[in-house]
Amino acid sequence: MRITWMIGGAQGAGVDTSANIFGNAIASAGYYIYGNREYYSNIKGRHSYFNLTISDVRARSIANKVDILASFDAETLFQHFTDVNKIVIYNKGVKSTQLNMVQSMEPEIVERVSKILDSYDKNVEGVLKYLKDRNIKLIEIDYDDILKKVATEMKVPLSVVERTKNTIAIAVSYGLLGLPKENLLEALKKAFKQDTFVKMNSIAVNESLNLVKPEFSLEVLSNKKRRVQIDGNTAVAMGKIYGGIGFQSYYPITPASDESTYIEAHQEVLYEDPSTGDKRKRTIVVVQAEDELAAVNMASGASLTGVRAATATSGPGFSLMAEGIGWAGMNEAPIVITYYMRGGPSTGQPTRTSQADLKFALNAGHGEFPRIVLASGDHVEAFQDALLAFNLAERYQTPVIHLVEKALANAYSIFDVEELEFEKLKIDRGKLVEPSNYYERFSFTEDGISPRAFLGQGFMFYTGDEHNPYGHISEDPENRTKMYAKRMKKLEVADKEIPEEDRLKVFGEDSKIAILTWGSPKGAVLDAVDELSNEVKIQVIQLRMFNPFPKNLMKKLLSDKEVIIDIEGDYEAQAAQVLKEKTGIDVTNYILKWNGRPMARDEVKDAILETLKGKKEVILNGGA
Repeated sequence: MRITWMIGGAQGAGVDTSANIFGNAIASAGYYIYGNREYYSNIKGRHSYFNLTISDVRARSIANKVDILASFDAETLFQHFTDVNKIVIYNKGVKSTQLNMVQSMEPEIVERVSKILDSYDKNVEGVLKYLKDRNIKLIEIDYDDILKKVATEMKVPLSVVERTKNTIAIAVSYGLLGLPKENLLEALKKAFKQDTFVKMNSIAVNESLNLVKPEFSLEVLSNKKRRVQIDGNTAVAMGKIYGGIGFQSYYPITPASDESTYIEAHQEVLYEDPSTGDKRKRTIVVVQAEDELAAVNMASGASLTGVRAATATSGPGFSLMAEGIGWAGMNEAPIVITYYMRGGPSTGQPTRTSQADLKFALNAGHGEFPRIVLASGDHVEAFQDALLAFNLAERYQTPVIHLVEKALANAYSIFDVEELEFEKLKIDRGKLVEPSNYYERFSFTEDGISPRAFLGQGFMFYTGDEHNPYGHISEDPENRTKMYAKRMKKLEVADKEIPEEDRLKVFGEDSKIAILTWGSPKGAVLDAVDELSNEVKIQVIQLRMFNPFPKNLMKKLLSDKEVIIDIEGDYEAQAAQVLKEKTGIDVTNYILKWNGRPMARDEVKDAILETLKGKKEVILNGGA
């Protein structure tokens, strides 16, 4: 069972808050949800919307075609009326609004909507007529009348209760589902701590629910498992905390900042010493640096003292970090860089998603030095990979770049706690040593990994220049050859030690048709393949680690495939390029998207069918 719901409104008007309340009420009734937030790169006024999937089994993606569209302004109708399958909730007070009166809409959108409404009036009433002709159920709500009733009962001016428009929209939506009112009221109480706001919104809920009858027959589901509801930024932050982070630096940037602010808000944690079992409080140091280059250099400096150190950024910030990442590579500093990918180049699309920075992450910084690059495909992996990144950084004493797209960072989902597999999440600090006085920090070893001591445990030297085993600057050609090879060998060792089965995931039984994907498209791909399972059998291969690349296993998995479809969110099909470079294997078909919106299961499903009919490349353009 899947129902797709969407709410839209002006940014800063409480759309996000109301969507979270609605989602929490649904979750409390035992359902899984997957929600995605889309918003403009301004603070207030422009259109934002929230797309939510409701399901009785684990939800992994959104759909572009929605079953219920909840609106209280005209712009939401103009932006999304072509995306509706079944029901539209609209405000009686905006029926006369003309398309050209909505000044916050971009001219390209106005032009596109105008063409669709070519044979209708260019106003909300024209939109409603368009929907009625297509058998979409229209639910008219007199928002102003409900607001007046709330204001009268609360004995406050009408302007005070204006924000309850959001509550009216979600209450009407909730009433269509047929679930108990108590779940929604309880979600309101948790969201609004003050009694005044709880009472105000509860009145709005009661008034709204009286206006609609259920269109769906959802019942409360029994749930005996522990579940967690989380977004991508929080998943990474919690994974870092669980993994023992001691230092986090950052410079504010969308969509990375939320991770650092979460860590800062929870920077005092209860720590259990793994050797003694003693419990004590420890503090995580979080620093807002003056820029991203300072942030990555601070993380390197902190890592040399022995704490687990990380930084978080997005494309423009990562560009500034390139020199500092090279310093970490030269000095074998075990740092983690969480790279939240968004639309580029330059400022690009600060609040939209992208996968176009893959090859940049693999090659950032001049010269050659090892770095490990891993990519999360869902919120469970985001949590697990945050800890894994620390383990890899310290085991191989090298920068680790953890890729997370905006589509994952600003989406949230519900999953069972057991999926996190805590029993497998162990901390590995690598080769540690307590030297006496002067020691060879960069000693030559068979595996290229030198025993690591922390600053203060002995004399050691760090420099951006090439150096000898003690860290002293050296331009001797023989030393350069040996030290260079020592650093690079670590990646070869990592390639041998990290099981290739852990660097990718395979879904489905062996088939002549394979889909190659990575990152956030994973959920939409898996859901689309599930929906097609009665028509065609498809094996899905999700790449989890790009460096070191699982080349041997990929060759084995793809050796007998007749169709290989690459699905990713960039123009150049960069994962397919890496596959070709590492294995010599060409994909046969492409499904690509680069408009800044996340992939949806319905558009992916349709695109897969197109490729199986012989279309070489399908470009997706869904999402408002």
